[in-house]
Amino acid sequence: MEELPGIVITGASGRMGQMLMKTVMDSDKARLVGAVEREGHDWVGQDVGVAMGGAPVGVVATDNALEAFEKADAVIDFTAPVATIAFSKVAAQTGCVHVIGTTGMTDEEIAQLEPASKETAVIRAGNMSLGVNLLTQLTKKVAAALDDDFDIEVIEAHHHHKVDAPSGTALMLGEAAAEGRGVDLADVRDSGRDGITGARKKGDIGFTAIRGGDIVGEHDVLFAAAGERIVLRHMATDRVIFARGALKAALWGQGKAPGAYDMIDVLGL
Repeated sequence: MEELPGIVITGASGRMGQMLMKTVMDSDKARLVGAVEREGHDWVGQDVGVAMGGAPVGVVATDNALEAFEKADAVIDFTAPVATIAFSKVAAQTGCVHVIGTTGMTDEEIAQLEPASKETAVIRAGNMSLGVNLLTQLTKKVAAALDDDFDIEVIEAHHHHKVDAPSGTALMLGEAAAEGRGVDLADVRDSGRDGITGARKKGDIGFTAIRGGDIVGEHDVLFAAAGERIVLRHMATDRVIFARGALKAALWGQGKAPGAYDMIDVLGL
């Protein structure tokens, strides 16, 4: 019987890292073969099952990414931009499929992933859920159908621990709206309004970020014109949807040629 693809999770101790590990361990399509944490972290050297407050699972957390990746077919990475760039080099070296859910990456940081995509499959998305990726496609189509008499606002809400704003998903939706209109988001982006800002510039795509409580993730794309509004909405109530999407991406990437992919590719949208 062919062995199931082996998956490594980076940032293992975080909320998303633990959710990813549980999702992989509960899957009948993959197996958890490694967990990576930063040097000096309390989890390093511990069985991750015990570290999560349960029974041993036979996977010990390590701070040696190369050692972990060498045993894996894919790595799922929801960490931070600097760490993700470093992990991309290790994934390229070992040939692991690199699934990236890290948010808050600048264009310059994203560009630093390109060398890895020449060596292995790199699948990066601001959001791994099926619903959000459908919303992205709908946003693009609606933006293409409406002229700039409709103002576009992307409104997102997340828990109070989130450190980046706008969210990666909000920026993905903004990019979709801009693409639908045939413009560059960098030229029309309007965010961080405060004080006497003056009237809204026609054609701009605005962003509003809400932070509070334990909100998993809510995203609205508002198209507002005189006399009418269209609202496209996605609400996430459990972050397991992101873990399931990331695992789907890791499995989809097996056998794929080196290159840069996203969830639109994975879902065939």
